[in-house]
Amino acid sequence: MGPFVFDSTTTILVSLALGFGFGFVLERAGFGDSRRLAAQFYLHDMTVLKVMFTAIVTAMVCVHFLWAVGLVDLSRVFINPTYLWPGIVGGLIMGVGFIVGGYCPGTSLVAAATLKLDGVFFVVGALLGVAVFGEAVPRFWDFFQTSGDLGRFTLADWLGLPTATVVFLVACMAVFMFWGAEQLERAFARPSREEEAAKDLEVVR
Repeated sequence: MGPFVFDSTTTILVSLALGFGFGFVLERAGFGDSRRLAAQFYLHDMTVLKVMFTAIVTAMVCVHFLWAVGLVDLSRVFINPTYLWPGIVGGLIMGVGFIVGGYCPGTSLVAAATLKLDGVFFVVGALLGVAVFGEAVPRFWDFFQTSGDLGRFTLADWLGLPTATVVFLVACMAVFMFWGAEQLERAFARPSREEEAAKDLEVVR
């Protein structure tokens, strides 16, 4: 029992297939359009929340189902260590970049792959940012590498609840968030082009 292990060639092929599939789904969901992504922050279009939260909950339920039937050993599944303060600072920086640029790293690659100029510029900017960060990180290495080190830390650890209970609660939260997203979209919906044209026509008259 344990995570699936492949040889190097199979790992590359599986990674390419998963990456292509992920990019294809993002593009089909409209995530290659910065205007649709930015609309999330103005509460006009909550597709980002719906799609990404669906992916997270689906993966969570599937992994824990495989664990429950004995096909996966969760103790052997790698989970990135939690560094609380660097995570908060990095999240804020990425959030500002997302709002200003209209993309996150993954969606910018999708946009660049479909030859959208804003996506290409965003990717170039991201690569420059990575280079600058790599040069500057020795100056704040202690904060970056050790600040708020919680190790392997999960929601179940934080809440002190069984893993299955946490999975159920997160799934329930997702249902509530989907409902809430629908309400926000209705409350902050932007008029369609046809509605805007009709209003302009009324003004002219």
